[in-house]
Amino acid sequence: MGISTIVVKPDEGRSVWLGGMGVVFKLSGADTGGAFAVVEHPIEPGRLVLPHVHQHEDEYSYVLEGTIGARVGDHEVAAAGPGSYLLKPRGLMHTFWNAGPRPARLLEMIAPAGFETYFVELAEAGDSGRHSELAAKYGLTYSSDWVAELTSRYRLKLLGQ
Repeated sequence: MGISTIVVKPDEGRSVWLGGMGVVFKLSGADTGGAFAVVEHPIEPGRLVLPHVHQHEDEYSYVLEGTIGARVGDHEVAAAGPGSYLLKPRGLMHTFWNAGPRPARLLEMIAPAGFETYFVELAEAGDSGRHSELAAKYGLTYSSDWVAELTSRYRLKLLGQ
C-alpha cells in the first residue's frame, strides 16, 4: 500500500456541517486500505443524533472535549467526559448527544471504511429529499423510537432542527 502522507495536522481535513454537528475527515478508506476511517465530530451543546443502526460497520468514539451522552441498545450513559470511549457495534441501535453546556468533540473510528463518504453525500444532498435513498445505499436505518424520551429528559434538539 502506498502512503501519501504520514501526518494529518489538527487543522487539516475537509469538513462538512450537518445542522448542529460537523464532520472533519482525517483518514479515509483510501488512506488505510479500506480497514477503517477516522473523522472528528464537533457537536453543538444540546444536539442529538437521530437514533440509527449500521448494517456494515462498527463505530468507536473517543471523547476529545466536552461531555457526551449516549444510548447503545439497552445501555445508556448520561455523561462521558474527555478520555472516554464509546463503542457502537453494527446491528445495534445507537445515538449520542452533547450533554454539556459547551461544544463537544468526538474522534470517531469507523471500521471497515466506506461509511465516511455518507457524510459527504448527505451534506451535498441538503434538503433535496435524498436522505432515505442515501441511508439505504449505506445500510443505515434511522428510528425515532427514543427521540421524544431523550429530548424531553435531557432537553435536546435533533440535528438539523
